[in-house]
Amino acid sequence: MQSSDREVLQTAVMWLEAGHTVELVTLATTWGSAPRPVGSLAIVREDGMLSGSVSGGCIEKQLSIMLRKGEGPKVVQHEVTRDQAVRFGLPCGGTMHLVFEKLVNPEPLREIIRYLVKRQRVRRRIDLETNTVAIEPASREEEFYFDGKTLIKVFGPAWRVLLIGAGELSRYVAEIAMALGYEVIVCEPRKDLHPAWQIPGVQIDTRSPDDVVLELSSDRRSAVLALTHDPNLDDLAVMAALASDVFYVGALGSRKNNDLRRKRLAALGLKSNQIARLHGPIGLPIGSQTPAEIAVSIMAEVTAVRRNITVSKQTERVVVSG
Repeated sequence: MQSSDREVLQTAVMWLEAGHTVELVTLATTWGSAPRPVGSLAIVREDGMLSGSVSGGCIEKQLSIMLRKGEGPKVVQHEVTRDQAVRFGLPCGGTMHLVFEKLVNPEPLREIIRYLVKRQRVRRRIDLETNTVAIEPASREEEFYFDGKTLIKVFGPAWRVLLIGAGELSRYVAEIAMALGYEVIVCEPRKDLHPAWQIPGVQIDTRSPDDVVLELSSDRRSAVLALTHDPNLDDLAVMAALASDVFYVGALGSRKNNDLRRKRLAALGLKSNQIARLHGPIGLPIGSQTPAEIAVSIMAEVTAVRRNITVSKQTERVVVSG
């Protein structure tokens, strides 16, 4: 499973190689309600075929037909009317700026894909006045940028998930996390589990979990998920992560086991405010039973925390904070 950006790029390359005319649509700015975040991509073929989405599908096709004449990128302001919201299932009252570009050469897109295959960050910088494009490496801190003249779309994972353990659950979590745009790292010192790990693009780090957390996943753009059910491994990762700046720390296990874990962490010197950051039992209470369902619940909670959404695990009531 891969990110939607990569799927759009690969489809664009395929269409261009087949001789089709392709327009790239980028969601540049939004006001009010909007169905997609800025930086979202879609491509439209000359026959109306669509991949990706910046609004809901039909709007991209409609505007592309209107703007097909002329050369060079175009910035268009579009309002999502109440009728369109009802017809296409979109939020009403939103306004967006869309940037349309006619794609000709697939090679710059191939270059971006090569970065993504290596799980590296890359940016595509477009000068809308001169219609020039530059492909450059990007840092983890860089984000989407648009000022009306320059558009910078950053590709690749800015956020990282560190999984402790290479078991079946970790495989499902890794697939979902990659589809959500995360870089995924797996820490697994138990070498007998290595042969079963077959997720392309995700490497196994065999060092001690605390060392891996401190070196690779201790910043505010990282999440640490302890999934081994072995306290000798999970506690090392959790302790290091709770003392760092990571935005999410979760541990597998029952409520009783996690209460015992909290007592162990306190005995090892962690402060109460640090221990309070632990999500354990990990994941949202959605009635999950299978590894795939548990993986969904875990990444749902990670997403909620990243988006500053508080979900009560007792009432399953969602509260927007901030």
